[in-house]
Order: sequence, then C-alpha cells, then structure tokens
Amino acid sequence: MKSYGQFCPIAKACEALGERWTILLIRELLCGSRRYNDFKRGLPLISPTMLSQRLHTLLERGLIERKRSNDQRNWEYHLTQAGHELEPIVMGLGEWGARWVRSQMSQDDLSVELLMWDMRRTINSEALPDGRTVLHFEFKDLDEKYKNWWMLAENNDIDLCIDDPGFDADVIFISDLKTMTQLWLGDTTLSNAQSAGKLDVRGAISLTHHIPDWFVFSGFANIKSGLSKGDTID
Repeated sequence: MKSYGQFCPIAKACEALGERWTILLIRELLCGSRRYNDFKRGLPLISPTMLSQRLHTLLERGLIERKRSNDQRNWEYHLTQAGHELEPIVMGLGEWGARWVRSQMSQDDLSVELLMWDMRRTINSEALPDGRTVLHFEFKDLDEKYKNWWMLAENNDIDLCIDDPGFDADVIFISDLKTMTQLWLGDTTLSNAQSAGKLDVRGAISLTHHIPDWFVFSGFANIKSGLSKGDTID
C-alpha cells in the first residue's frame, strides 16, 4: 500500500491495515482460524494468490507468526501481541457496522459459505447431548451445490460438511438464505420466522426446545440500529 507520507499514528495504522481483505483476515484469526483452508472458508471470495500475499504482509508487519501444528504436519498462523491488540478495534468496527450500515446490506452480501462457517464456530457443543449430534441445513433457494449443509457435533468438536455424511439428522432447518442470515444477525427471531412460514425446524423435541442454548447467534445480534427505520437485508 502506498504511504500517506504522514507521521501521524492513525495514518501509519491505516497503511498497515487498510489493504483489501486485511481486516477480515484479522477477524478470522480472532475467531480462531489458524490454517490456510480455514481462511478460505471464512473468506470464500479471496483468491489463493491474494490470501498468500496478505498472510505474507501480516508476517512482515509482525501482526502474525507462523508455527507448525501440534502434529507437525501443517503450518498454522497465530496473532502476535500486536495482532491481539487489534481485537477491540475490529470488534468496534463490527458494532459500528451493525448499528449504522445494516441498511446497506443487499442480496449480493449474502454468503452461505460464511454463514455456515460462522454458525459452525459458535455452536455451543457443550449444550448438546453426549455422543454424535447431526444438524442438517437445507436452503430452498440455492442450487444443488450449496443447498444442503451438515454439522456433526461430537466430543466438543464440530465438523462442517457440504456432502451428506451418511448419518440421520437430529435437527433439520429448512429455510432460505436471507431468512437464516437475518436470524443469525438478530434481525428476526426463531418464532417470527416460523410464524411467517419462512423457517421449518424439525427434529427431536429435546433438541428443538433448547435451540437458544446451543444455537448461538452472531455476537452483533443484540446491537440495535442507530437509524430510525428498520435495517434488515433488502
């Protein structure tokens, strides 16, 4: 990124963080992503070349470090102290965005890959029964490639699958991408979506009655709009 030619710390911070995808890559690291494929799932539109460039830049700037995984088979990326200190800044941007620019969201901003990845990393597996729990999400408005998703929760670990894992689902969510995104962002509720006929939840009562305990929504879901009109996705 070209220098602003200013000694102001704000200008220098913008030079370090202002390139496309950089802040979102920091977001992924703050949310627990460590490996290249994790970053691709959280940032599905970033090209492999761009992702490699951004990781290299963050390494050069001392915001991340690269380490071998515990099994020594893969490289992992971890935030340094400088990177961790960005957490309140990044979360503050998220809160500001939830409060002031939700009205600017459009259909083009809907991403089933990001939605499912976000939900996968926030499911409270400790509130699920012992053993394997299978969650099936069916998006009626998407083509066959992205229509069905599964989450397999077992031993406090959750796998996200786009191919049928071959196990019977314990809970099935049938909806459209817009409604599930609104639900995730707190722009609608389970009961409202179901009453409007936009969400069908099927499964064991022991699980469906306790959805709020294990289905944790976006960390920005409770932030109210600062605008006078409702700000849901158009």
